[in-house]
Amino acid sequence: MPRSYFWTMLFLILHQIDAAYWKEWEMFHFPGGVQGFLVFNLAAIALVLAGYRHVLLASPQATLYAGVCAALGVGTCLIHAGFALAGLEQFHLPLSMAIIGLCLACAVWLLRDLRRAKLHLARKAA
Repeated sequence: MPRSYFWTMLFLILHQIDAAYWKEWEMFHFPGGVQGFLVFNLAAIALVLAGYRHVLLASPQATLYAGVCAALGVGTCLIHAGFALAGLEQFHLPLSMAIIGLCLACAVWLLRDLRRAKLHLARKAA
């Protein structure tokens, strides 16, 4: 699970860097504009980095953090697919689209690893 978490986290952070270029706070009508966007990213990035530590240490909370990180990866792709269908033109550059697609692909990989980890924990408990 550490590898799939790392790659999901990496592409989520990379997406947030790209999101700053596209002024994503305007798309979401973030209160506080760029300042609110920065506060959101402070919390979100701190969360996924703390989660990575839990995954590396195989703490009891590792599966919770992995689920959150995977949900962020899937959600990122779904939200931006919705924006694209609504006609917004942000994130249409090839690398922007690739990063969003990789958020989804790595999140699916993480979900698969998370499922395996939960099965392993269930067997151990039985």
